[in-house]
Amino acid sequence: MEVESVQKELEVESVLVTGADQGIGLEIVRQLVNLTKQLPRYVFATYRDESRLRDLKQIKDKSKETLVVLIKMDVTKAKSIQSARKKIEEVVGNRGLNLLINNEEAVKPKIVPEVNEENLMFHFNTNTVGPIMMLQEMFPLLKKSSELKKAGLEVSRAAVLNISSMKGSITQLDDSKANDWHLTMSYRASKAALNMAMRVNALWMMEEGILTVNMCPQRVTTNKEPIETNLNVSESVTAMLETLAKLDESHHGAFLDRNGIDIPF
Repeated sequence: MEVESVQKELEVESVLVTGADQGIGLEIVRQLVNLTKQLPRYVFATYRDESRLRDLKQIKDKSKETLVVLIKMDVTKAKSIQSARKKIEEVVGNRGLNLLINNEEAVKPKIVPEVNEENLMFHFNTNTVGPIMMLQEMFPLLKKSSELKKAGLEVSRAAVLNISSMKGSITQLDDSKANDWHLTMSYRASKAALNMAMRVNALWMMEEGILTVNMCPQRVTTNKEPIETNLNVSESVTAMLETLAKLDESHHGAFLDRNGIDIPF
């Protein structure tokens, strides 16, 4: 079901954004602390590489009303995820976690005949296993937030947003994309697996009152993957957050583009 074209701003108390030290994750944090209607009380921003923290630290230092908490975390390490959850729980307490944004991803192109186990696992560990483990570890905190509001599925209650990719759509892959797919098999397969895993999770999370959605930001220019495009990361994130604010139970388990249009997968 497509999202209605009505104006609505995101209203959340606490947000966890993975991979927040660059690209889309960094821009999500930047826009969250600059919302005009209602600022989040807490934004938890994870990072792996301390050498890339300059921009994120600037956002943290400038944020006066939202507490931005920087957490070093590796989504491929269970103990690292557990440690992050404990730090978040110490801050939010019984209010729980309002919104989990699984944004961190791995991209390492390799031509199909040369794809090996190392390349496959590099993508699957970060793009598929990581978000699944994040959801499982953060579930108790999401559940606490959900229990504060007993009706409906919406982001203001509790939600999980997985940043996926149209490249994970089996339906939309054809020979016309030969210049791309022969280099991105591992990435595509990991995103297709993420889409399925989160559709399965959506089945049981509906009863828990936790909205679950996958979203494709479309192709944007980031430091990680510079490409020719007319869409910059700021425009993409603005559209995604506007769409996220409008979602309800009719969108639960869906795979959407940044404007809320269903993507077949």
